[in-house]
Formats: sequence, C-alpha cells, structure tokens
Amino acid sequence: MLAYEQLRESVLGRSEDGVFPVWKAVIGSMISGALGQFIASPTDLVKVQMQMEGRRRLEGKPPRVHGVYHAFTKIIAEGGIRGLWAGWVPNVQRAALVNLGDLMTYDTVKHFLLRNTSIPDNSICHGLASICSGLVAATMGTPADVVKTRVMNQPRDSNGRGLLYKSSTDCLVQSAPWSLTFWLTFEQMRRAMGISSF
Repeated sequence: MLAYEQLRESVLGRSEDGVFPVWKAVIGSMISGALGQFIASPTDLVKVQMQMEGRRRLEGKPPRVHGVYHAFTKIIAEGGIRGLWAGWVPNVQRAALVNLGDLMTYDTVKHFLLRNTSIPDNSICHGLASICSGLVAATMGTPADVVKTRVMNQPRDSNGRGLLYKSSTDCLVQSAPWSLTFWLTFEQMRRAMGISSF
C-alpha cells in the first residue's frame, strides 16, 4: 500500500481537479502489487509448499520439508538462490491482479462516494469501499491463485525447471481441455435426461 500511495501522490499524480484517474489507479495498483510480491516470492513459495505437506501426510506420503528453515535450504540446494523465485511469474501476475482489484477499487470507490454522496470520510464510507474492493479482488485473483499454486507445487528437474508446466500460460492451456470436456459433457447429459440447460 505504501508503494501505491507513493505512486499515486508522487509519480503518477492526481489530475488538476484532485481526482486520481482510474487508468492511473490501475497502473499504480498493479505495479505496487507486482513489486511487493516479487520481493516476497521466496517466502510465498515456502508457504505454498508447506501447505501441501498436510495433504501429502493424509495421502501417506513422506513429507518433502520439515519446517520453514528446511524448506528454504532444500529449495536453495536443489535450485540455487534462483530456485527461491520458482513460480514468480504467476505469483507476480496474481498479486498484480489482486492489487488491481483491491487497491484500485477501494481508492476509486472511496473517493467516488466522497465526491458524489453525502457520506463523510468515516467507517461507513470505508466499509462500503472495502466490500467492493474485496469482491473485485477475489474475483480477479482466484484464477491466478490456482495457476500460481499449481506452478509452485509442481515437481522440478535438476535445473529447477517445472516438469508439468513451462509457464502460467501453459498451465491455463492445459486446464482448458478439462473445462471444455466437462461443460460439453455436462450440458449434453442434461439434454439427454430432459433437463433444461444449465
């Protein structure tokens, strides 16, 4: 949020009437989210891998890591310092989208309410802007979150390259056939059973 505020006030700037245009809010929110997530990507990689350990244990598989320190050292041993940024592209894409939905929406809705309604700059205004920003952020971030998690959790070769997906686009492309098959089959089954379209 600090990066967004600095971009809004110092770099991109408000228009002459004091309004921060939506197109500038889009740029500022995406840049600040991407920058922050790139810096934090190694810790997010460890978090995502550790979250999978519970599932692995339920499946009777041996754990890959035994804690935060072990996860960091294992990642560095297998992929070097560069390995800490495995999956950084979908991670940064997700953060840019979530921040676009969250920061831009909150800032835009809050200032829209202040300019166009009698609502003062108080918790009611903040609450309304927060509800809007949460809905938009969740809608924009969820698909990217799925891709990010798949790319970060995939097995890797000796060079640290993913074995299942080469990129976030590759992950999306591989998901499309399943979705296409499911929905076409689902609709045809409904039609065959005399049920109306979904």
